[in-house]
Amino acid sequence: MLGPREQSLWDAQLRAEALFAEVVKQGLITPGALESEISDGVHALARDMFGVKRHWHKKVVRSGPNTLLGYYDEAPDRHLRADDIVYLDFGPVFNKWEADLGRSYALGSDPRKHQLVADITEAFRLGQAHYESTPSLTAGELYDYVAALAPPRGWTFGAKTAGHPVDRFPHESESGPVKRLSIRSGNPTLLREPLRNGSPRHWILEIHFVDRSLGYGAFMEELLTIHPST
Repeated sequence: MLGPREQSLWDAQLRAEALFAEVVKQGLITPGALESEISDGVHALARDMFGVKRHWHKKVVRSGPNTLLGYYDEAPDRHLRADDIVYLDFGPVFNKWEADLGRSYALGSDPRKHQLVADITEAFRLGQAHYESTPSLTAGELYDYVAALAPPRGWTFGAKTAGHPVDRFPHESESGPVKRLSIRSGNPTLLREPLRNGSPRHWILEIHFVDRSLGYGAFMEELLTIHPST
């Protein structure tokens, strides 16, 4: 059984998944649309159908070569093409609890692109299983593990980080040159290290695989530390 914090975070993720499903149902991800138009459409759906008044981070829609870029990179607005991969990364706040969900969609029939979307999903599940089976796992070790899943599948890991904490809005933050609260290579922070008040710290895991020679990538993220069998 989930505790109250865990249930609130899980409920927030389920609502974010329902939002993304509605985005697909309403045909917002369609060739010819601008990335900015899709972002505005997702924002409007979140507000009108789910009562979202705040997003805790910037709203990201990337397509084609823009999918090579990470969260902090600036990307030019772009019209979607019929054979693109598109990814969404949104952080809506539901009932004061943060969701952070990333999903990729292969629009055309290119089997390589559809395989990429399948591969990032598999990599996430493998990363989550590794976390669950390794009580002393550090943030750096998890980064190295998921990054190493990319080359055997024909991809490169596309980001220097692979996750961060999530909690009641706003979650804990940090400043200074030492980044303990991110899943990155070399970070010795134990993923099961509790918050200052003794509560469990919960993490988002991010998977970003790319092929720079072909000019595209795919991204997904969701809760690492909570799922239905928790």
